[in-house]
Amino acid sequence: MSLASIKGSVRGSLFVYFLDVGQGDAVYVRTPSGRDMLVDGGPSRSVIRRLSEAMPWHDRSIDVVLETHPDADHIGGLPDVLSRYDVGVFLEPGVESGNSIDDELSRVRQKKGVESIIARRGMRINFGDGAYFDILFPDGDVSRSETNAASIVGALRYGSTSVMLTGDSPKQVEARLVSLDGSRLRSDVLKAGHHGSRTSSGLGFVGAVSPRYAVISAGAQNRYGHPHREVLDIFEGVGAEVLMTGEEGTVVFVSDGSVVERD
Repeated sequence: MSLASIKGSVRGSLFVYFLDVGQGDAVYVRTPSGRDMLVDGGPSRSVIRRLSEAMPWHDRSIDVVLETHPDADHIGGLPDVLSRYDVGVFLEPGVESGNSIDDELSRVRQKKGVESIIARRGMRINFGDGAYFDILFPDGDVSRSETNAASIVGALRYGSTSVMLTGDSPKQVEARLVSLDGSRLRSDVLKAGHHGSRTSSGLGFVGAVSPRYAVISAGAQNRYGHPHREVLDIFEGVGAEVLMTGEEGTVVFVSDGSVVERD
């Protein structure tokens, strides 16, 4: 199925696009009810082009925009997104940041009157028709945490299928989630934390999630060496198929509520 055909046939299925935005993160979700969510906005306004490839051409609104944390490679394109689209609600972790892009994003949110919510464990975004997004982390105040350690982690669920989105959460947060949720972390798809860096994707967490697919959002031949070999070894060890946006371009999954398949 092509990207064009997906745009014309969203009802009844959940679509998740891991957008190819270079060295950064941006995930677009289209739910069976036609509602949508953008998780992060990559490092630049290139996210606008990728969104135009995934969204119906006539759609000028996004129901939910979620910032996992305010690092430039996750929010660089969000000021342009909020300027270009009508956004229903904006979620953030509530971590303090000296990032000038974060300041610009705050100005745009205020100018457009976008409702902002601090995300906390236990919150659920209900998209209707059986699709929802559960916030698993932060589970408390992270205002003075290091930004990666404040990343919002959540599970996108539809029927019996699940996609785990982790931001740049480090191993200590992953361990906390394993202690809180254990086998409930099980998901068909896992977005590897921190672009496949060795600081994330610990064996205990990956084993608990036990993904069929692992997606690494990173630029081709990036200067950080992402993904790191030991992370790839962990994914291979649990039998996950590893897909990298730097090699594949935008990676798309579709769920009918029973099975998740790669498009």
